[in-house]
Amino acid sequence: MSQDLANHLSALLDGAEITDLARLSGGASRETWRFQADGVDRIVQRQRAGDDRDMMIEASVLAAAHDAGVLVPALLCADAGTDGTASMVVGAVDGETIARKIQRDDDFADARPRLAAQFGTALAAIHRIDVHAVPGLEQTDQIARYTEVMDELGQPYPMLELVRRWLLEHQPAPSEPCVVHGDFRLGNLIIGPDGLNAVIDWELAHIGDPMEDLGWLCVKAWRFGQAPPVAGLGEYDELFAAYEAAGGRAVDPDVVRWWEVLGTWKWAVMCILQANVHLSGAARSHELAAIGRRVCENEHDLFLALEGRW
Repeated sequence: MSQDLANHLSALLDGAEITDLARLSGGASRETWRFQADGVDRIVQRQRAGDDRDMMIEASVLAAAHDAGVLVPALLCADAGTDGTASMVVGAVDGETIARKIQRDDDFADARPRLAAQFGTALAAIHRIDVHAVPGLEQTDQIARYTEVMDELGQPYPMLELVRRWLLEHQPAPSEPCVVHGDFRLGNLIIGPDGLNAVIDWELAHIGDPMEDLGWLCVKAWRFGQAPPVAGLGEYDELFAAYEAAGGRAVDPDVVRWWEVLGTWKWAVMCILQANVHLSGAARSHELAAIGRRVCENEHDLFLALEGRW
């Protein structure tokens, strides 16, 4: 497979010599490889079987984000493919994505106090992307979408139904829609010794409420065991102040909390869905199977959230 991929990449990159092709770990919906093209580091992401999202839309979002001044890898090319496996090639960005290293290693000691504010600044830039610059992005009712997913799976989850009702009863007023990253959290952010270097993994981008991204960043699962609410690194006030100072909209903490609860509920449903991709045989994967165990963790976090104890 590696030689076939190398030949494919050479064709995409005008006959460049492809060397040092190496598969990177992580990514449930993408295969990620690092390589050199004529001696320059590059990254290619390939869509996995069972993922029916349009990767060309993701590539367009990445290009629009770059034009809007968001810290992202440069998009070099994108290929829809002829065998159902789309791919895109981007410039390599140095840094770390593994949460436990970012939160604990000495290499990031100077960066950690800055990150909550840097995340706020980055999100403000994302939410300024022209919604008309990326045709094909959908605006979806998040509750309706994931309720439909649960119904299609046909399995009873009483706690998730309880939280769904709470979300409907406490839903905030609609906000002017914008481009939403959809998965802004540690793991999808490249961090260097000085802080944020790039925002990656745009496959869940859509049109929605900007507070969704802030709430998702603060979901308990994305704190990776650390106490501070913003990615286990900082406080709400740091995130909100930086977001507003960078031109983001005024933040209502209660609205962000609602999105935080919705994010936890949605992540529980996504865990069920991803595990089902493995169990159904659509894509056999130890990683997808292991994600299924996260469902009970999210149910526990939702109990704490509704009691105001997280």
